[in-house]
Amino acid sequence: MKTTLLKYLSVALASTLKFFGGPIAGVVLKLTWWETALCSAVGMMFTVFVLTYLGGAIRNLIQKKRKSPPKRFTRTNRIAVNIWRKFGIVGIAFLTPPLFTPLFGPILAVAFRVPKASIFMWMSASALVWGLAISYIAHKMTFIQEWIK
Repeated sequence: MKTTLLKYLSVALASTLKFFGGPIAGVVLKLTWWETALCSAVGMMFTVFVLTYLGGAIRNLIQKKRKSPPKRFTRTNRIAVNIWRKFGIVGIAFLTPPLFTPLFGPILAVAFRVPKASIFMWMSASALVWGLAISYIAHKMTFIQEWIK
């Protein structure tokens, strides 16, 4: 029981920083693909929860510590603004696992002043969809499993 719980926790922790780490950890730890998917989604949502509630405080702290104003037109900012203008929170949430990472997606949503309920709803839907898809693919790719052994 304790070892299974530690496996779940390991997959969730791997997904907190980079979403693809969770499915890879699930394959290594020999969890089923749906267990891996759920733990990966939980790990991402933990990061989303923490950053959504601490995002404003982090933004204020960075602004106080910064000596010069940030560059407004960086490549990353342009990509984020284009996605925001075209798709809104749905686009940001959908692209958070593969592109923005669980760290940058919620910070971006907080920066655009999206309501917290919307952030949680769309990010959790995205985490579940991506978690199921990536975990299923990772478990079905036998060459990855052979490479890990």
